[in-house]
Amino acid sequence: MGADVRLLEEPFDPAAKLAAFTAGQEEAGGIVSFLGQVRTGGRGEALEPRHYAPLTLPGMQALATEALRRWPLHGLLVLHRSGTMRPGDPIVLVAAAARHRRDAFAAAEFAMDHLKSESWFWKREKVGGAWHWVEPRDVDFADLARWSDPAQV
Repeated sequence: MGADVRLLEEPFDPAAKLAAFTAGQEEAGGIVSFLGQVRTGGRGEALEPRHYAPLTLPGMQALATEALRRWPLHGLLVLHRSGTMRPGDPIVLVAAAARHRRDAFAAAEFAMDHLKSESWFWKREKVGGAWHWVEPRDVDFADLARWSDPAQV
Protein backbone atom coordinates (compact mmCIF):
# COMPACT_ATOMS: atom_id res chain seq x y z
CA MET A 1 0.00 0.00 0.00
CA GLY A 2 1.37 3.36 -0.97
CA ALA A 3 1.21 6.32 -3.24
CA ASP A 4 2.88 7.10 -6.55
CA VAL A 5 2.88 10.90 -6.79
CA ARG A 6 4.56 12.66 -9.68
CA LEU A 7 4.80 16.15 -11.08
CA LEU A 8 5.46 15.91 -14.83
CA GLU A 9 6.75 18.44 -17.33
CA GLU A 10 6.35 16.14 -20.32
CA PRO A 11 3.19 14.62 -21.83
CA PHE A 12 2.08 11.24 -20.48
CA ASP A 13 -0.05 8.40 -21.81
CA PRO A 14 -2.95 8.05 -19.36
CA ALA A 15 -3.93 4.57 -20.57
CA ALA A 16 -0.39 3.25 -20.08
CA LYS A 17 -0.06 4.86 -16.63
CA LEU A 18 -3.43 3.49 -15.51
CA ALA A 19 -2.63 0.02 -16.87
CA ALA A 20 0.67 -0.03 -14.98
CA PHE A 21 -1.04 1.11 -11.77
CA THR A 22 -3.84 -1.43 -12.15
CA ALA A 23 -1.38 -4.28 -12.76
CA GLY A 24 -0.01 -3.77 -9.26
CA GLN A 25 -3.40 -3.89 -7.53
CA GLU A 26 -4.24 -7.60 -7.45
CA GLU A 27 -5.99 -7.41 -4.07
CA ALA A 28 -8.15 -4.39 -4.88
CA GLY A 29 -11.84 -4.96 -5.48
CA GLY A 30 -12.26 -1.52 -6.99
CA ILE A 31 -10.05 0.87 -8.91
CA VAL A 32 -11.37 4.33 -9.68
CA SER A 33 -9.67 6.83 -11.94
CA PHE A 34 -10.15 10.41 -13.04
CA LEU A 35 -8.49 11.98 -16.07
CA GLY A 36 -8.51 15.73 -16.49
CA GLN A 37 -7.65 17.05 -19.93
CA VAL A 38 -7.50 20.37 -21.75
CA ARG A 39 -10.95 20.97 -23.23
CA THR A 40 -11.37 20.64 -26.96
CA GLY A 41 -13.93 22.31 -29.18
CA GLY A 42 -13.93 25.56 -27.25
CA ARG A 43 -12.21 28.87 -27.61
CA GLY A 44 -9.12 27.83 -25.64
CA GLU A 45 -5.93 27.47 -27.64
CA ALA A 46 -3.65 26.38 -24.80
CA LEU A 47 -3.52 25.89 -21.04
CA GLU A 48 -0.46 26.43 -18.88
CA PRO A 49 -0.37 25.30 -15.25
CA ARG A 50 2.55 26.86 -13.42
CA HIS A 51 3.79 25.96 -9.96
CA TYR A 52 6.26 26.83 -7.23
CA ALA A 53 8.60 23.82 -7.14
CA PRO A 54 9.51 23.86 -3.41
CA LEU A 55 5.81 23.54 -2.47
CA THR A 56 4.14 21.64 -5.28
CA LEU A 57 5.47 18.08 -5.05
CA PRO A 58 5.66 18.07 -1.23
CA GLY A 59 2.08 19.39 -1.15
CA MET A 60 0.92 16.69 -3.54
CA GLN A 61 2.68 14.05 -1.42
CA ALA A 62 1.03 15.38 1.76
CA LEU A 63 -2.34 15.20 0.02
CA ALA A 64 -1.69 11.55 -0.90
CA THR A 65 -0.64 10.79 2.67
CA GLU A 66 -3.91 12.28 3.94
CA ALA A 67 -5.95 10.21 1.46
CA LEU A 68 -4.14 7.06 2.60
CA ARG A 69 -4.86 8.00 6.23
CA ARG A 70 -8.59 8.56 5.59
CA TRP A 71 -9.34 5.46 3.49
CA PRO A 72 -8.02 1.89 3.48
CA LEU A 73 -6.39 2.07 0.05
CA HIS A 74 -4.21 -0.51 -1.65
CA GLY A 75 -2.66 2.19 -3.80
CA LEU A 76 -2.99 5.76 -5.00
CA LEU A 77 -1.69 7.35 -8.20
CA VAL A 78 -1.49 11.13 -8.62
CA LEU A 79 0.09 12.56 -11.77
CA HIS A 80 -0.08 16.27 -12.66
CA ARG A 81 1.42 18.10 -15.63
CA SER A 82 2.86 21.56 -15.74
CA GLY A 83 3.87 23.64 -18.75
CA THR A 84 2.02 24.54 -21.92
CA MET A 85 -0.59 22.06 -23.13
CA ARG A 86 -2.91 21.99 -26.12
CA PRO A 87 -6.57 20.91 -26.35
CA GLY A 88 -6.89 17.18 -25.74
CA ASP A 89 -3.66 16.91 -23.72
CA PRO A 90 -3.98 15.16 -20.34
CA ILE A 91 -3.39 17.40 -17.33
CA VAL A 92 -4.02 15.20 -14.31
CA LEU A 93 -4.59 11.52 -13.59
CA VAL A 94 -5.75 10.29 -10.19
CA ALA A 95 -6.42 6.62 -9.50
CA ALA A 96 -7.31 4.95 -6.22
CA ALA A 97 -7.39 1.22 -5.51
CA ALA A 98 -9.24 -0.24 -2.53
CA ARG A 99 -10.90 -3.44 -1.38
CA HIS A 100 -14.27 -1.73 -1.78
CA ARG A 101 -15.38 0.72 -4.47
CA ARG A 102 -16.75 3.37 -2.10
CA ASP A 103 -13.32 3.93 -0.56
CA ALA A 104 -11.72 4.17 -4.00
CA PHE A 105 -14.35 6.66 -5.23
CA ALA A 106 -14.08 8.81 -2.10
CA ALA A 107 -10.27 8.91 -2.12
CA ALA A 108 -10.08 9.84 -5.81
CA GLU A 109 -12.71 12.55 -5.39
CA PHE A 110 -10.97 13.90 -2.27
CA ALA A 111 -7.65 14.12 -4.12
CA MET A 112 -9.18 15.86 -7.13
CA ASP A 113 -11.15 18.36 -5.04
CA HIS A 114 -7.95 19.35 -3.24
CA LEU A 115 -5.87 19.49 -6.42
CA LYS A 116 -8.51 21.67 -8.08
CA SER A 117 -9.04 24.19 -5.28
CA GLU A 118 -6.20 23.98 -2.83
CA SER A 119 -3.36 23.12 -5.13
CA TRP A 120 -0.02 24.68 -5.70
CA PHE A 121 -0.74 25.44 -9.33
CA TRP A 122 -1.63 28.66 -11.08
CA LYS A 123 -3.31 28.24 -14.45
CA ARG A 124 -3.47 30.54 -17.38
CA GLU A 125 -5.36 29.98 -20.60
CA LYS A 126 -4.73 31.30 -24.09
CA VAL A 127 -7.86 32.49 -25.89
CA GLY A 128 -7.86 34.60 -29.04
CA GLY A 129 -4.07 34.81 -28.93
CA ALA A 130 -4.03 36.37 -25.44
CA TRP A 131 -3.20 34.74 -22.10
CA HIS A 132 -5.37 35.26 -18.99
CA TRP A 133 -5.29 33.72 -15.52
CA VAL A 134 -7.92 31.14 -14.55
CA GLU A 135 -9.32 31.49 -11.04
CA PRO A 136 -11.02 28.70 -9.06
CA ARG A 137 -14.81 28.90 -9.12
CA ASP A 138 -17.11 29.08 -6.10
CA VAL A 139 -18.23 25.50 -6.75
CA ASP A 140 -14.59 24.36 -6.52
CA PHE A 141 -14.34 25.83 -3.02
CA ALA A 142 -17.70 24.30 -2.06
CA ASP A 143 -16.45 20.89 -3.23
CA LEU A 144 -13.36 21.31 -1.08
CA ALA A 145 -15.26 22.49 1.99
CA ARG A 146 -17.38 19.35 2.21
CA TRP A 147 -14.29 17.29 3.15
CA SER A 148 -14.00 19.20 6.43
CA ASP A 149 -17.60 18.28 7.31
CA PRO A 150 -17.55 14.86 9.06
CA ALA A 151 -21.13 14.20 7.88
CA GLN A 152 -19.95 14.37 4.27
CA VAL A 153 -16.98 12.03 4.59
